[in-house]
Amino acid sequence: MSTSSCSFQDRCVSILSCKFCKQVLSSRGMKAVLLADTDIDLFSTDIPPTNTVDLIGRCYYTEICKCKLKDIACLKCGNIVGYHVIVPCCSCLLSCNNGHFWMFHSQAVYGINRLDSTGVNFLLWGNLPEIEESADEDMLDISAEECIR
Repeated sequence: MSTSSCSFQDRCVSILSCKFCKQVLSSRGMKAVLLADTDIDLFSTDIPPTNTVDLIGRCYYTEICKCKLKDIACLKCGNIVGYHVIVPCCSCLLSCNNGHFWMFHSQAVYGINRLDSTGVNFLLWGNLPEIEESADEDMLDISAEECIR
């Protein structure tokens, strides 16, 4: 994952909720733009949302890049709220990215900025506590090494 040439540390952390049923989907969201098309606004998160969304349908590929994707749906209402990047393409892995591979459509979710422990200031991504590495991150490290070879 290439984050050395760009920084996401000063971005606000958002609580992401489904626009259809108001279910909270993630408390680790971030406003994002699609790497392959920077005109598209999204939200993203770095860890799989637990007990709020599930993968549905078949895998597919974008026309702009070769990332392998699968839609995600809200478990409460069943609406598609975004997608998971199952296997990122080399181009996206080598681009300036934040390591977030759970993407939420801005027309399907809304974000509310989280407050820090004082309850006064917005929580910034750089101040989030460290999390355990997931299997997805392990897979992405391997994919990134293959792209560089």
